[in-house]
Amino acid sequence: MAGPNHTPTIQPLGEAALLVEFAPYLTDAANRAALAFRAAVERAGWEGVVETASTLKSVVVGFDPEDVAHEALTSRIADLLGSRDWSGAPLPSGRRLWRVPAAFGREHGPALDEVADLAGLTAAQAVEEVAASRLRVLAMGFAPGQPYLGLLPDHWDIPRQSALTPRVPAGAVVAAVRQLTLFSVPAQTGWRQIGQAAIRLFDPDGDPPFPLKPGDEIAFEPVSAAEFARLGDAAARPEALA
Repeated sequence: MAGPNHTPTIQPLGEAALLVEFAPYLTDAANRAALAFRAAVERAGWEGVVETASTLKSVVVGFDPEDVAHEALTSRIADLLGSRDWSGAPLPSGRRLWRVPAAFGREHGPALDEVADLAGLTAAQAVEEVAASRLRVLAMGFAPGQPYLGLLPDHWDIPRQSALTPRVPAGAVVAAVRQLTLFSVPAQTGWRQIGQAAIRLFDPDGDPPFPLKPGDEIAFEPVSAAEFARLGDAAARPEALA
């Protein structure tokens, strides 16, 4: 089960994948369930399963139809789903806490004042709340190595912009719908930029190329613009989480 209000569903995704959805919209419980269930499927090591991936509130299980029948895998997934309340399951092991220096406001966060106003805060209060939050990597997506982080308090449920910002830099910290995301590469966005983080999220020559994974946590450490300029783009410090 995913929790008291939602029953997980299993849906086909073409001929070689199944989607396990824990809620119709993002909640903390649904995300915890998705992370825990994906880890359980990986541990199970079922024959024919070739790939798993978690989203904000669901898990995709890819399989080889020549090695496992669609109906057989659906039955295994249903049995595993019914074995516990997944919203209360422990998060996966091997997670890390990343302490990430970031500059907020001005040239590094041109929309900070606007975001703070939408959240009913001053700019200083907004930065303080972000810095005080341990934000989970809810999912990865949009660009290589790009994390969606949350969840922030309810007053951060601010809308996306009605128009796109043509370009934000790598490391941009942008806000919307109780989440932050960090851009791994320069890109356009409909979210509002409040800061820039000193972390390299995508290194094609790295092993692995993406340092973050779903379930990790980020703690932002505000720094001045001058200090940010000295740090470069790889100043984040990982620590093991219990």
